[in-house]
Order: sequence, then structure tokens, then C-alpha cells
Amino acid sequence: RCVVLRFLKSPPNQNKTSEEILHHLQNIVDFGKHVMKQFFGENYVHHGEIIQLPVDFVRQLCLKIQPERPESRCDKDMDTLSGYAMCLPNLTRLQTYRFVEHRPILCIEIKPKCGFIPFSSHILQEVKHKVCRYCMHQHLKVANGKWKRPSKYCPLDLFSGNKQRMHFALKSLLQEAQNNLKIFKNGELIYGCKDDQDCVSDWNELARHLKPFFFPSNGLVSGPHCTRTIIKELIHVITMTLLSSTDACRAGDMKTVPISQGRSYCEASAFNKELVRNGKHKLESSGLPRGCLLYKTLQAQMLDMLDIEGLYPLYSRVEQYLEEFPEERSTLQIDGPYNEAFYEKLLDLSTEDDGTVAFALTKVSQYRIAMTAKDCSIMIALSPCLQDECSEQRPVVLTSKSRFTFSVSVLDLDLKPYESIPHQHKLDGKIVNYYLKNVQAKDDPVMSSLFKENEDCTLVLHKV
Repeated sequence: RCVVLRFLKSPPNQNKTSEEILHHLQNIVDFGKHVMKQFFGENYVHHGEIIQLPVDFVRQLCLKIQPERPESRCDKDMDTLSGYAMCLPNLTRLQTYRFVEHRPILCIEIKPKCGFIPFSSHILQEVKHKVCRYCMHQHLKVANGKWKRPSKYCPLDLFSGNKQRMHFALKSLLQEAQNNLKIFKNGELIYGCKDDQDCVSDWNELARHLKPFFFPSNGLVSGPHCTRTIIKELIHVITMTLLSSTDACRAGDMKTVPISQGRSYCEASAFNKELVRNGKHKLESSGLPRGCLLYKTLQAQMLDMLDIEGLYPLYSRVEQYLEEFPEERSTLQIDGPYNEAFYEKLLDLSTEDDGTVAFALTKVSQYRIAMTAKDCSIMIALSPCLQDECSEQRPVVLTSKSRFTFSVSVLDLDLKPYESIPHQHKLDGKIVNYYLKNVQAKDDPVMSSLFKENEDCTLVLHKV
């Protein structure tokens, strides 16, 4: 049936009851159905359904897949007691037209990350108004040994809507995929990291897989020229599908956060640095078409209007209230139900703090939605189609030698936990401090001689 089963995982010795697991899964389905569908649109979100399976089958399945699980994921155990699972469509397949299933299918999964520079007045470190979170975090991840090299990918380039910048961003992702890009052929992973490790990006191997898609009958010579041509075609197709609009939804009509509030480029972006080196300082930002998935993703991300620095005091206000009135937790809908009423509260975009718990809770909920949108994945499924098959009802993207019908979906839309906010606050401080001390200070020779950790500075005035 071309479906995927998704099971809950939890740390060992933290077994939940069947009722708790069912409730948790129901919350995930409701959140996708009543909240994220409103932001992203009907065609892009697949919330799935809950099913119950024989426990014996689940146990056998668990034993079978255990050796395939990456080491970094084995700190959690799959739920084999309740028998409940979520049934979802396999998004590495086309979601729109069932009859072309026999054709080979290519799927590109992209985790775009946060596409704007924070504009909140609560931010204390000026660097956060200039350098995006992703570019700063890269340096800390390399220092911690998670990756061997920093990526040249900058989310602001992808979200710019400027094709030149988007091409640069996608090329950078293909060079250093980390866990932000994966490519599947007929559902099998052919490119990208299987685990948090050093990824070897073998473009020649990738081109070998892709050649039948982009040059079906062309005896294009092999070698670096052929590889470059195929990669270029792939980047073109991804760009065109990301800018396409295949859905109308309420989010397009909702009051949106003006994107112009933040700057449209990141000073640490390799693309931007190249421009500055060539004496150009103006980065063209073409803007995204309103109906495309990147635009909708960015709008949801920008519900983080206060940044974690402005939000953390509001989280503390809610926490204080819950300490006094713990029985109010369910009334405040912190743990669901995620229904129409929960969605309606998210539409209040005011940033004027009236000191109430209600205001604090609205901002906390908006922040959790924004964090979810910052961590989602976009799935682009492509299948070759013949000219006479491509009717006007179907979205089609053309390349120099072939044409594809495609579907775009969004994945990983579980609401970020309320309890993760203190961790986010601490991590934000770590990322910024590491960047200031180890990257920015080195870039600025004056700063590097002045920047001494925890040292008092004395200003000495001389008579002139």
C-alpha cells in the first residue's frame, strides 16, 4: 500500500501505558490536522491515522529493524507493548498520481532550518542581528566533533527566492549534506548521511544514479563534465519545485509577519562573503512566491517574534503560575488537545506585553510552532513523465532533456515540547558565546587582542 508505520520511542525504563501512548499519538495526529494543515495547506501536510497491530507482529518487527538503526538513535527503545502506531503515506513516493507508481521515483529530502535573522528588540548580543543561527551553530558542532567540516549552506540563501542564491545553497547542501539533505531512489537512500558521521559526497556516484532521470536517451560522455551537468540539472529541478505553488490554504490569507522586519542576508554566508570580496555589498532578495512551501514555512518560523531571549521570561511566568495552580495545566492546553481553539489563539500577533499569563502562554505556543517549522523536512518526489501524459491538472517541471511530474510534502511536524524551552535558552547562549570567542574574535584582529574571557577591562584616558 506504499505506507509507513511510525512507532513511539522512549528512553529505557520509561514505559508508558497503552492509554498514554494512544493519547500521545492522538495529539500528534490532531496537531497535524488542526494546526499545521492551517499553516502549510491541505496538499502539503499528511497527518496520518492511528492503527492497532498485533503485539507479536510489532515485537518481530522491532527485532528485525534493530540492527538497521543508527547508533545515535539506540538510546531510545521502540514501543512494543501497546500495539499502537501511526500509519502515514510513504513520502519518498509521489503523493498525487497513483498510476505512475511503476515509474522510477526520485525523492529529495531537505531540512531547510531557520530562514530569517531574528529582529527582536530583546536580543542582547548584536551578532544575532547579523549572523544566522545555523551558521553560528555550525562552528560549535564542528568543535564538539559532530561534523568534520562546517557547511557553506546558509538557510537565508535558500529562503531568499533569488535563484542564484538558492542554487548556491543547494550546491552547498550537496557538498556537505550533514543531516540536512538526503536523496532516495525508489524509496532507497542513495545519498546523504546514514548517521552523524563524516559524509563523503561522491558526486560521480550520485550522477550515475541520476543520469537515467535527466538524460534518458542521451549518450552524454562520462567524467567530471557529465557529473557537473547532471548536478546542475538536479539543482534547477529542486529550485523550481520549491518555488512552485500547488496548494491554496488559509495561511496564505492569515495576517502574516512582515518578512522585511529582519535583514535578508547573513554576514557569515559564503555567498555573501564572496560578494563582499568582489566589492559588491548588495544582495538581491527576490522574495518567495506567496503560495510556495518555503514561504509558508518561513511564515510559521517567524511566529518566533521575541527570540528565545524575549520568550524565556514569559516561559518563567507560565512556570510560576503552574507552580501555584498545577491543576490549571490542562485548562491552559499546554499538552493539548490541539484543536481549532488552540489554533485560533496562535493568530494573535501582538507583542505588547500586558503582564498576563494568557499573553505569556500565547507567545510560548507560537514559539513552539516556530521551532517545529524550523526543524521540519521538505520532501520533493519526482517521476519522469511523457509529453502526452502531462495534462494541465498535474504540476510538471521541465529540464533540458526530460520532464517530471512532482509532489512536495512537509514532514517532521511534531510540536516541540514545552519542557524543551530551558534547553533552547541554554543552547542559544552556548552557540552565541562560542561564535563570539572563537570565530568573530579571530576574524577581527582588534577584537582578538581585546577579547579575554572573564577579564575586567579598564579604559585609560591620556591627556592630549
